[in-house]
Amino acid sequence: MSTLTFSSQLLGWWDQCGRKDLPWQSNPTPYRVWISEIMLQQTQVKTVIPYYARFMDRFPDLQTLASAPLDDVLHHWTGLGYYARARNIHKAANMCLANFSGELPDNSEALVSLPGIGRSTAAAILSLAYQQRAAILDGNVKRVLARVFGVTDWPGQSQALETLWQISEAQTPTGRCDDYNQAMMDFGATHCTGSKPLCHDCPFSKQCFALTTDQVAAIPGKKPKKTVPTLAVCMAILADPNHRIYLEQRPNHGIWGGLFCFPEFSDTDALAQHFSQLPQAAVQELGQPFTHKFTHRTLVVQPVFLHIDAEMPTIDAEMGCWIKPDKALHTLGLPAPIKRLIETIKDTA
Repeated sequence: MSTLTFSSQLLGWWDQCGRKDLPWQSNPTPYRVWISEIMLQQTQVKTVIPYYARFMDRFPDLQTLASAPLDDVLHHWTGLGYYARARNIHKAANMCLANFSGELPDNSEALVSLPGIGRSTAAAILSLAYQQRAAILDGNVKRVLARVFGVTDWPGQSQALETLWQISEAQTPTGRCDDYNQAMMDFGATHCTGSKPLCHDCPFSKQCFALTTDQVAAIPGKKPKKTVPTLAVCMAILADPNHRIYLEQRPNHGIWGGLFCFPEFSDTDALAQHFSQLPQAAVQELGQPFTHKFTHRTLVVQPVFLHIDAEMPTIDAEMGCWIKPDKALHTLGLPAPIKRLIETIKDTA
């Protein structure tokens, strides 16, 4: 298939069917494109839209983002998941102030030197914001190219990935590269989807390797399955007479790095021993354990409520704080399950 054929057919589809009213498509500055691309990593458009709107209201430009406390950035990311993305954009914004005159750089080498920006994200910024020719290869694009051009292996394999990059580079046109890359991402997200793709109404139906060989469901190849371990923990929900709860900020690494959480223990015995000296009135397990699934493990959490008799000083002076539940919900960066726990107990703490 020639470059002209593929790109022109895709752009024809985009002109007629592509989404052109997404919030980041309006005024596509490098900063706005960058934030949208990071938020859209492993997250669906419909989920991102309200987060993006709130984030832009609070951090309308790179300078505002860089000068904001990391806690505030994490708070506006609460519920979106993959919190390393938020830590990375905050760090990258400060690096731009220090090294790039307060702007996102306009070349791939400099962009990929920033935390959280890889080859494909850099290309998206260059094409969508700077109108440069640059090939992208996010998850949706991998699926489209693998099906149309017959790359049958799992894209995580090095040879399959290199082949897909070669195809992406070859098919990316010189003109309208911004529209083309938008079309590639949109086509994969709305048309050539992982399940139930719209093959009956596809501009590539006659050329698509996967369709013509009846392998749509099998291409691209699936990632080899691994056993996901389960970790069981107890979380201590401490409340004092002033109706405050106790939260501790985690170190700035790991899945929940920098976020505020309830103190965590391996079991109820360890929890009870740790707090044995506190003037507590009652200890109560809050219902059944709940499950939270990560990509690499499943977390099973047993919440344990401890109501403290007297007003308490901070238990961990460096990482901990006593705070009203509503204030925590409106000001702190919280993992989604911790936010749900606080919402559950905020009227009874």
